[in-house]
Amino acid sequence: MELKVAEYSDYERIATLHAQSWKQFYSGILGAEFLEEEVHDERSAIWQTRLINPPFNQHVILLEEGGLLCGFVCAFGNHDFEKGTIIDALHIDPSYRGRGLGTQLLAEIAQWIAQYFPDNGVYLEVMKDNKQAVEFYQHLGGQCDLERLWNAPCGSQVTELVYTWPSGQALLESVQDHIKSELVTG
Repeated sequence: MELKVAEYSDYERIATLHAQSWKQFYSGILGAEFLEEEVHDERSAIWQTRLINPPFNQHVILLEEGGLLCGFVCAFGNHDFEKGTIIDALHIDPSYRGRGLGTQLLAEIAQWIAQYFPDNGVYLEVMKDNKQAVEFYQHLGGQCDLERLWNAPCGSQVTELVYTWPSGQALLESVQDHIKSELVTG
């Protein structure tokens, strides 16, 4: 497995994986018509925009094997004055799930956050009905600080939860503890 920072030429691969993940895990949460007909184009526009001229506080890490995109994570440093840095996206190709790649990507992004944005918190937003993601973030020590409605791109409102960590270092330590416990119980 190889880690690399995303470049503009990666936007289509990222968008495809992002759309594929949404179709799989957001079925029944987001509108069916949106997921079937629009999600790929919508995600493609998002990623093309993000990678054509990335802001200084954006960091996107890819995990590849043999040139195939296995997963990615995206964060925006100091995105929110109160909550700090947002982890905006974390997606793993379904054929690579269960191998610890999400944890590995979170460790990498947590190191970046701890280095460049050490004095603020970390947060992410997850759909309340995305049970596997909710359990994952709880297991990594995330504190659910807020429940609110998100205006989803399909036009509906979806309940989302906001999970927080006090800092990038705190997230990194939670991830490292998770990895150690997995090795022991493994």
